[in-house]
Amino acid sequence: EADRDASGTRTMTFGIQNYSGGGLDPAREINCAWNNSRYGIGECLFKFDNEMNVVNALCDGYTVNEEHTEWVFHIREGVKFSDGCDLTASAVAASFARLFEAGPRGSSAPQNYLEYEAEITAGDVSGNVTVKTTRPYVDLTKNLAYPVMIILDVEHTADYNHAPIGTGPYAVTNFREGVGCTVSANERYWGGDVPYASIELLYMGDASAKAMALQSGQLDLAENVTNISDLRALQADPAFTVTIANGVRTGLAHMNMSEGRLLSNKTLRQAVLMALDDETMCSVTVGGLYTSGFSVLPSNLDYGYEHLTDPYAFDPDAAAKLLDDAGIVDTNGDGIRELDGKEVVLHYVTYPNRCLNDFAEAIQQQLSSIGIGVDLEIGDSARQWDSYQSGDFDLNGSNWTTVGTGDPTEYLAAWCSTSGSDYCGYKNGEYDKLFNELAVTFDNDARRDIIQQMQQILIDDAAAIVHGYYNSSMISRNAAIGGAAIHTADYYWITTEIYPAA
Repeated sequence: EADRDASGTRTMTFGIQNYSGGGLDPAREINCAWNNSRYGIGECLFKFDNEMNVVNALCDGYTVNEEHTEWVFHIREGVKFSDGCDLTASAVAASFARLFEAGPRGSSAPQNYLEYEAEITAGDVSGNVTVKTTRPYVDLTKNLAYPVMIILDVEHTADYNHAPIGTGPYAVTNFREGVGCTVSANERYWGGDVPYASIELLYMGDASAKAMALQSGQLDLAENVTNISDLRALQADPAFTVTIANGVRTGLAHMNMSEGRLLSNKTLRQAVLMALDDETMCSVTVGGLYTSGFSVLPSNLDYGYEHLTDPYAFDPDAAAKLLDDAGIVDTNGDGIRELDGKEVVLHYVTYPNRCLNDFAEAIQQQLSSIGIGVDLEIGDSARQWDSYQSGDFDLNGSNWTTVGTGDPTEYLAAWCSTSGSDYCGYKNGEYDKLFNELAVTFDNDARRDIIQQMQQILIDDAAAIVHGYYNSSMISRNAAIGGAAIHTADYYWITTEIYPAA
């Protein structure tokens, strides 16, 4: 095989996006939890397979009472952390306790997956962790598969953000702030052979730079190469394999509807939606890497997309008339309309990954045609997330996983005013009622109907700009990757991969 180091061991170099500085503490923020999982460091009690079925991981069996308020999880025997310490029921309980202690200082919001009020006890003789909750959970196993709930060795981890100790196939051996991270095979891994002795993870945000690094041999594997010309060139080169798959991610811009913000005006929000040509942006601007849509959940998920209606389809002339009729007009002739004496210039925060900057620039251009200005701030993902939490934005462009817990409840919390995750200031009593009803509804058909209703409310209220549904890409140098699994710790990461041909 092509890529072996001087000692003959199998290695790989992977060009990846730098999310939140590459931090690895699941309690710090969601991006850090995802980094931990994707780098193969930590694992949860459960995981998802490729068909999004929840399967056992660090837990090898469980029971639940009829009320779904008491769950007993048996911890798999023989599992060790990468430092050699045993995974015990007490270690699992300690990891959860640390998460809930540190979580409020970060933004991971662990209470979205397991309530703070939950009583967690451990029995090392039985190997059981018992979780008692004050309210029923439809399926807590799915929540415990989310990366925020990763189990770490809290007794021996000294630096959670750069060197957490987990049970995954790899352990951090060299973290370099802003540059990358080296992970090495966990010799004690319980889950079978680890495919690489080491993986060099290099932070690379520029899509063309990733393509050039692949072609020069600097990289064996790259994710999110989103320049269409680069993708086409790599697809035509037999030395590389390009995989593109539609997944469960949505590219969207949250609207800040908090009191005092420009987009608290519903007429303005409606006009913004009507002025945007989603189909052209998805099929032309980003070359088909997104499928256009108008709801917050992807159309390929079974939540009634075909029954939803879009009252704000693309019609820039109608959008302009809507603004004119509402008195949101340009009074000084500078090309920008005013609302309540203030120029309508929207502060749009995003970052250059998964075509988000391309969408932002296209939206800026399309909105200018109806007299709406856009002040673009294209920084890094950490700034995007910070602005989302602080409310320092009018539009906040990002790409979200929609069914990270096996269903969209956690994702839909972003618009529930009582969830603690409503950073865009949206308030709708009917939506909140349905969201809370969803949490205690067990029947799948009933849940599907509730989720469909929630989507229609958000559409009617013009609560978010949806760019489209993401078809991600990964490229690899075939000889280096072969048939080995890459994302050993991932539970359903569906991406486009590019790698060299065998």
